[in-house]
Amino acid sequence: MKVNKLEASQPPASPKPQRSSSYSDKSPSSKMAHRGLRVMLVDDDASRLLMLEQALVAEGHVIVVRLDTQADLLAGVTVHQPDVIFIDVDAPSRDTLESLGQIHRERPRPIVLFAARSDAETAHRAVHAGVSAYVVDGLHPTRLSALLDVAIARFEVHQALSQELTVANARLADQRDIERAKGLLMKRRKLDEGEAYAMLRKMAMDRKQRIGDYARLLLAASDVL
Repeated sequence: MKVNKLEASQPPASPKPQRSSSYSDKSPSSKMAHRGLRVMLVDDDASRLLMLEQALVAEGHVIVVRLDTQADLLAGVTVHQPDVIFIDVDAPSRDTLESLGQIHRERPRPIVLFAARSDAETAHRAVHAGVSAYVVDGLHPTRLSALLDVAIARFEVHQALSQELTVANARLADQRDIERAKGLLMKRRKLDEGEAYAMLRKMAMDRKQRIGDYARLLLAASDVL
């Protein structure tokens, strides 16, 4: 894996506390005008990468790692914990987009992808892979700040929607399993619905568990009896 470490062009970063893999605890929206972000650069063209690096440094950002597209991008995110990822390629390959999709699922970050050329199918796959800003026709340094703002805003909206969906699905699962557990108690203990729910809630409270979690344990136990 080709990895270029932080060079003298960057000011030394002060020691930082250990970060979790979640992006939410270090959202760049908390940083004034999105300055001073930790950036991961990905590019196979050294001169193009240098131009992007200089533009980002001029905006006050810190380059924490430079990779080529053959590198393990997920490992780069895991090790270096960037706030945002910039990728500049002639045309995004299937392997690159699959790597970005893996990052989106496991270590979500705003991703800005520059491409010299593209097509409708590639653009669709890039968005599906979690790319926050997809720019065709190459890099224009004067647009970096605006693109970064857009990428972070889109990323945060997507994360909020994803969290809302996760919560909604968890509630639906709780309701489904609570109803099934109530039905089990009604049948086996000869209770009406109110009594079954009260018993289920008391058993969950006695064990200091959420009622939905306890309902699933009760159902699992009933399957082996």
